[in-house]
Amino acid sequence: METAAENSGTVLRSERIAGGILPKVLNSFDMVAIFVAIVLFISNSSVVTGAGAAAFIYWILGFLTFLIPGAIVTGQLGLMFPGEGSIYVWTTRAFGAFMGFFAGFCAWWPGVLVMIATGDAVVSLIQQLGSQYGLSLLAEPWQQGLVILLVIALSCVLSVLRFRVTQNLVNVIFVAYGGAILLVGLAGLIWLLSGHPAQADFSAAHWQLNNTNYTFYGLVILALLGIEVPLNMGVEIQNTRAITRYLLWGSVVVMLAYLLGTFGVMMAVPPAIQSQGNPSVVAAAVKYGFGPAGNVLATIVNLIFIGFFLFNTVVYNYSFGRLLFVSGLDRRLPTMMSKVNRNRVPWVAVLVQSIISGVLTVITFIIAPFVIQALKPSDLSTVVYDVLQAAVTIIWCISMVFLFIDVIYIRYKYRESFQRVQLAPDWVFYLCAVIGCIASAFGVAVIFISPWTTLINTLAWDLSLVGFAAISLVAGAVIYVIGQATMRRDVSDEEILAEVIGSPEDVNPASDAAGGSSASA
Repeated sequence: METAAENSGTVLRSERIAGGILPKVLNSFDMVAIFVAIVLFISNSSVVTGAGAAAFIYWILGFLTFLIPGAIVTGQLGLMFPGEGSIYVWTTRAFGAFMGFFAGFCAWWPGVLVMIATGDAVVSLIQQLGSQYGLSLLAEPWQQGLVILLVIALSCVLSVLRFRVTQNLVNVIFVAYGGAILLVGLAGLIWLLSGHPAQADFSAAHWQLNNTNYTFYGLVILALLGIEVPLNMGVEIQNTRAITRYLLWGSVVVMLAYLLGTFGVMMAVPPAIQSQGNPSVVAAAVKYGFGPAGNVLATIVNLIFIGFFLFNTVVYNYSFGRLLFVSGLDRRLPTMMSKVNRNRVPWVAVLVQSIISGVLTVITFIIAPFVIQALKPSDLSTVVYDVLQAAVTIIWCISMVFLFIDVIYIRYKYRESFQRVQLAPDWVFYLCAVIGCIASAFGVAVIFISPWTTLINTLAWDLSLVGFAAISLVAGAVIYVIGQATMRRDVSDEEILAEVIGSPEDVNPASDAAGGSSASA
């Protein structure tokens, strides 16, 4: 397929040479697995139950106004510019180098922070396993921090192995994860068929959308972030048809899984437990729904969820690391960021973001609870963690606004190329852009309206979010300016390749022994 990148004189260096550095190993199934790992945090199924029966309506609204529009726009841009880096490449093509880097930073920074969140999910699941057998595990913040550090370190190691090997492991966990979620939905059905009433109230009043539950629409939007992330690895896809396939089938899987998870929790889990809003709550549906076999099956589901969030961290690490990789190739960051190992994996990028994530973990769970005495250690670590995750979610929503604006501007800038691979009528893209931007904005607003913790007041919450988000965004701009000021010397593709892989002649990696096809420059 001829792409817009091949018909423009403004091709980025990363678009020219990344395909000759990284092997093409990803097929449609791999892309669906990556998509699900990025988007499907099943714990969101229990959080949204706070809206009552209206949770199902909010899920459907989120699918219609954010997930599906995002998939359509991502598919169009991915087919036009199937390079490494997704939003970074698309925004650069639309608005130039600075905005491209800034959009890429807004898309990258959440990945670093979310690796802490996935590690924390592992902590919650381990705690649930312990409580199931009368044990109190990982009660202290420093203990939780050590487990999160271990998860990040393991993800770093797995992310720099031969990509086909790592992806095979991710695929196995993806299948097991899907099976566990099916068990959750089945648990809700068995609970009803056994003669039990639904644990949630499904009377007419609880289906209404009103000012007491509207913020849950924003939570649904946040639960669906990450649509474009698999295309951070655009040049590693074996066939461009995998782009539309993963967006279609990945979206279907995510929609069904969230609905099944919410159904299982609302049917079988007591309301007092539902309100906890973590992955162990979803596993609890299996415990209550399957009767005598519930404890054993819930333990299995918990173990699968632990495995998923471990490998989920791996997926975040290698997929977001590709944004640093392409920034190095394009001289937005030091070229060292693009250095690959003998497995043709950008190991420096993975290592750098693992270190950043690890440092933030140490500050949040180990240093802050002992240095700051305003709150007790466990409460302080919770506040710092929630502020970090909420602020970075705001930044992620900002990156989605870039996505929806990009498609409109690119339609004008590359009209002929746009029409050659056009997936839908023009009005569809305008509609997707408008409602996608509105949904993203609502996702930001609801974070300020509805704090994630009651340990600090709303004013302190809002000021903390604004401060951290502003510092992050300014840092992104400053990094770009410093990078351009300190890397003025023009270099050739050959010089970049020599630094990245050691030899410019060796730019056409052999086929991956596990099934990948050769990548051509």
